Amino acid sequence: MKSFLAGVVRILSPGVSLVLALGLVSVLLIAFLPAHSADGDGLQVWVFDANQATLYRTLAPEWDRRHPTLPLRISQVVGPALQSRMLSGFYSGTPVADLIEIDRIQVAPVFAGPLQDVGFVDLTERLEKEGLMARVNRASFSPWTSRGHIFGLPHDVHPVMLVYRADLVEAAGIEVNRIETWDDYFRVMRPLRSASDSDGYIDRYPLALSLNNPFFSEIFLLQGGGGYFDGAGAPTLNSPVNARLLARLALWYGGPGREIGNFDMFSGAGLQLISNGYTLAILAPDWYAGSIVTSLPHLAGKLKVMPMPAWEHGGRRTSVNGGTMLGITKASRHPQEAWELAKYLYFSPVVAERLFATTHIVSPMIPNWTLACYDAPDPYFSRQPVGRLYLRQAPQVPLRPSSPYIGTAILMVNNALTRLIQIVESRHFTAPAQIEPEARQMLDQAQGLLLAEMHRNVFLNRPTP
Repeated sequence: MKSFLAGVVRILSPGVSLVLALGLVSVLLIAFLPAHSADGDGLQVWVFDANQATLYRTLAPEWDRRHPTLPLRISQVVGPALQSRMLSGFYSGTPVADLIEIDRIQVAPVFAGPLQDVGFVDLTERLEKEGLMARVNRASFSPWTSRGHIFGLPHDVHPVMLVYRADLVEAAGIEVNRIETWDDYFRVMRPLRSASDSDGYIDRYPLALSLNNPFFSEIFLLQGGGGYFDGAGAPTLNSPVNARLLARLALWYGGPGREIGNFDMFSGAGLQLISNGYTLAILAPDWYAGSIVTSLPHLAGKLKVMPMPAWEHGGRRTSVNGGTMLGITKASRHPQEAWELAKYLYFSPVVAERLFATTHIVSPMIPNWTLACYDAPDPYFSRQPVGRLYLRQAPQVPLRPSSPYIGTAILMVNNALTRLIQIVESRHFTAPAQIEPEARQMLDQAQGLLLAEMHRNVFLNRPTP
C-alpha cells in the first residue's frame, strides 16, 4: 500500500495530490457523519415564497405559546438555492430544515432514486391512519406521490379558470354562460377581435398567454386528457391525444385563424397589455387571480371569472397550474412535532381563511370548503364569490405525475408546439388534419429522446417504448 501511494505521489503534482487528499478526507467525514437538521434552536421551516413566509411568521407566536421549547423558525430560501440546499442535505448529509416547502418542479429530482433514498418522510401510513386521505382533494396528492407513496402534504388545488374582461364582453351582449367548448368561445368572441388599420396587427385577442412559458401547454394538455406519463411512470409524449391537441393549439397560436396572442403575462409589459385590453381573457389558476388583484387594482369591477371552455361537449371545464408541498425531512430531530405543524399550516381552517384572504388560493382540505370566506362577494371580480367558483372546479382538477423527468417532458412538448406553429405559418395550414401528422412525428422524436434519458437511470424501472 505504501509503495502504491508513493507511486501516485510521484505521478501527480503536489497540488493535485493535496486536492485529492482533501477530497478523500471530506468524503470520509460526510460518510460517517449522521444526517442532521439545520443549525439553530426550534423547528426549522424552509419556504420559497415571500407571502408564505409572512403568513407563517404571523402564526409563529401561537405555535411558540403551545411549544415554548420548540419555537417556529421560518427561513425564506429563493428559487434554485432551495433545491440545491435540499438535494445537498439529502445526499451529502449537510444540514436541512425539519420541514421544506417546495414546488412540484423543484422537488421532482428527489424521486429519481430508490424509495428508501427519498429525503422526505413517507407520510402514507400517517395519512391513512388519521383519515386524511379521504378529507383532502384527491388530485392534490398526485405531484407528491411516487410509486404509491406520499411524501408531502398538498398546499393547494390550483384549479384554472378564465379571468375575462366582463366590461367589454357584456357591452357586446355576449352571454358567457352559453359557452361550453373552446370552439364556442372563439366563435362568440371573434367579433371583438380587432386589428389596427395602420399596421394590420391584431390589437385584441380572445385569449392571450405566454408561449415561452411551457406550463400553459401543460394546462391545455391536461384539460384535454393528454399528458406526459402514465400511472406506471412511463412517458406518453407521443400519445394520439397529445398529437391531436397540439395540432389544434398550433392553429390557435398561428396562421390566418390565429386566436391566441402571445405575451409574458408575468412581466410589467404583459400586465400593461392586460390593462389595455390586448386580450379578452387569460388562463388563471386561483393564485394568479389573487396576484391580479394586487398588480392591476384599477381593473376592479371590470373582470369576472368563468370556467375554462371544454375541448369537447361534456368535457372537463378546468385544469391545473402550479403546486406546492410541505415535507418532513428524514433528518428532522422532531418528526412528530413537524407532523403536527405541517397539518396546522396546511389543513387548519384558520390558516386556510388567511391564505385565501391574501392570495385567493383555495384549500385542498375538503372540510374547509364550507368556510364563509369562499362565498363572500369579491368587489374586484364584480362581486362574484370567486372562492366558491374555483372550488366548484376542484373535483375536476386532473392528476399530475411526480416523475423526476416532468420538467424535461413539459419542455419537450412545448418545443414541439413552437415548431408546429412555425410550420402552420410557413405552410398556411388551416385545418388540424394538415398539421397532426407533423405533430405525431415531433412527439415521436421527443418520446425517443426522453426514453433514452430515462434508461440511464438504473434506480427506476425502465419504461418500455
